[in-house]
Amino acid sequence: MKNRKMLDQVDELFNNSIQTITDSKKLKYEVVDAVNLIINSLKNDGKIISFGNGGSAADAQHFVAEFIGRFQKERKSIPAIAFTTDTSIITAIGNDYSFEKIFERQAESLISKNDVVVAISTSGKSKNVIKGIQMAKKKGAKIISLTGNIPIKLSKNADLSIRIPSKSTARIQEVHRLILHYICELVEEQI
Repeated sequence: MKNRKMLDQVDELFNNSIQTITDSKKLKYEVVDAVNLIINSLKNDGKIISFGNGGSAADAQHFVAEFIGRFQKERKSIPAIAFTTDTSIITAIGNDYSFEKIFERQAESLISKNDVVVAISTSGKSKNVIKGIQMAKKKGAKIISLTGNIPIKLSKNADLSIRIPSKSTARIQEVHRLILHYICELVEEQI
């Protein structure tokens, strides 16, 4: 009896994920726009910068790793940086300034005008991510935000916002990963 209930719950979870993915198909134009922003950046000697908190930090790192290494085909390494990987920088800025400044300070020193930033926040309210993209914008970079359905400050500060049509953090994160992989695949095909 317990197993039947859990099996039904698993079915419901799969159905919720499938529905969110289906609802997200309308974001195909934003995905293509993101790929074009990245390709344009790379053609102009720019690089890809990505950051976020928690699971979004892991997604940012994974995304950058696909460009530095390879996604599906052998090619030259693509310049990319995840602002979430250097614990010395993160802890020094967090200690000496505040956690809210960990991406802003890195953006101030590492972002150039031809770069593209992929900022990830399921809630869209992460103050450190918002401060990071505000500084990146000040430096002339193009900003792509990945977030949830509610239009908030993160989306308003981005050149392109990819908002997943869900309020569930888990479903938003699942689709973020799919979209990041789609972007990697399409960028590899275009370069």
